[in-house]
Amino acid sequence: MNELLTTQEMAEVDRLMFAAGTRGLVLMERAGRAIAHVAGTMAPVGGRIFVVCGPGNNGGDGFVAARILLGRGFRVSLALLGDRDRLTGDAFAAAALWTGAVLSPDDAGLGSCDLIIDALFGAGLSRPVEGEAANLVTAINASEKPVLAVDIPSGIDGNTGQVRGLAVRAKKTVTFFRQKPGHVLYPGRKACGDVIIADIGIPAKILDTIGPRFSLNEPELWRDILLVPDEEGHKFNRGHLIVLSGGIESTGAARLAAHAAARAGAGLVTVASPSDALAVNAAALTDIMVRGSDGASGLRRLLEDSRRNAVVLGPANGVGDALKECVKLALDSHRSLVLDADALTSFSSASVELKGFVCLEHATKVVITPHDGEFSRLFADRPDILAPVDRLGRAAAAAKFLGVVVVLKGPDCVIASPDGRAAINQNGTPWLATAGSGDVLSGTIGGLLAQGAPAFEAAAAGVWLHAEAGRAVGPGLLAHDLPVALRGVIAALINRNAP
Repeated sequence: MNELLTTQEMAEVDRLMFAAGTRGLVLMERAGRAIAHVAGTMAPVGGRIFVVCGPGNNGGDGFVAARILLGRGFRVSLALLGDRDRLTGDAFAAAALWTGAVLSPDDAGLGSCDLIIDALFGAGLSRPVEGEAANLVTAINASEKPVLAVDIPSGIDGNTGQVRGLAVRAKKTVTFFRQKPGHVLYPGRKACGDVIIADIGIPAKILDTIGPRFSLNEPELWRDILLVPDEEGHKFNRGHLIVLSGGIESTGAARLAAHAAARAGAGLVTVASPSDALAVNAAALTDIMVRGSDGASGLRRLLEDSRRNAVVLGPANGVGDALKECVKLALDSHRSLVLDADALTSFSSASVELKGFVCLEHATKVVITPHDGEFSRLFADRPDILAPVDRLGRAAAAAKFLGVVVVLKGPDCVIASPDGRAAINQNGTPWLATAGSGDVLSGTIGGLLAQGAPAFEAAAAGVWLHAEAGRAVGPGLLAHDLPVALRGVIAALINRNAP
């Protein structure tokens, strides 16, 4: 159940279900029962539950849940935002089956209940929460009572996770069939609390018709790229990655990336070192090869060996025209490539120039890994790409424009492909917010690219493995802990795949 459906795609699911003969009221009844089931686990037996309903189908789900909870012995109060007589369709039918009082929002005694069910607005909210609705959301949050949100906390945009005016803070959220991007993009993810996906009888095969573009970043998306070495194979079967080092004062980033690439399975890894840093890198590395490489001419010489099939550029390499020349050379060589850090900052306000070096082939071979600051600098010359309020929208626009895979790093890391696919990561940890962590990510992705993995799958796998390694290390994490932790994470996945 890793697919993420936009609100438009979920509306199409409903339409297809109706066209196949399923009545909307049947789905609403099932949704209400799912809500009531979860509510029953959150409130004490016979406790008081306040259901706050809106004027649409989300409110209809709330009416059903209220009726079922009342029948199960809970003390249920229900308030409706708007006039009951103005309800239409399935929401009107659901409200007609409710025999209790319908209070106005002003009469909502939220402070004396054990649980609030937020059935005001669903994921398709298209306008800011204002006026009476805003007052009600404020009262719900001020009550400090546990909240169960229906579909998504009211005020959260289901497609972007952004707050429209203000939003309910829920302890749990019940959604139906599949999650939406707004459940996993911040700040929506935090507002949702624990998300429960309820089965309301929609068959999974309907996704074949929908063709969702977005998903959670889970191993099922890319597990097949984790290769077990063949008994008759050798190291060159698993690729040879070049990692460009910075000067003598900036060598650690390349070494972190190189170690991560080796742990990710690359058969050989070479640190391409400037002459002034050659002794430092050689003294510090044992499992990793070191070769002298000064500027673009040095990199060109290393790339004369066709077995060196992948490159990581950017970590502490130094910002400027010299690095831009290396980027252009690597792109022209048609190697698999990770561009990070200084390689991106060297193209500040020059994303159009970078795009000029990219060809169609690079969609499956090139990954860029900016954090928000690097992203903003790179695309300062393209305000249309910076315009989307959500990280998914920005990453998708950037990937389409550049024609490469974009990893927009952050707590809700987004991996976007030029073909429209995107995955949102959710196993991250704040312990990864430490110097050098991003260099390890670049190396991990580079190591997977070297083994022949397509760019999107390599990027998605690298992000998940990097985050899982961070979770394994936990408190006190330093970047050099991560490559070691990668070993256990990858071994667990490979063993899980074993027959």
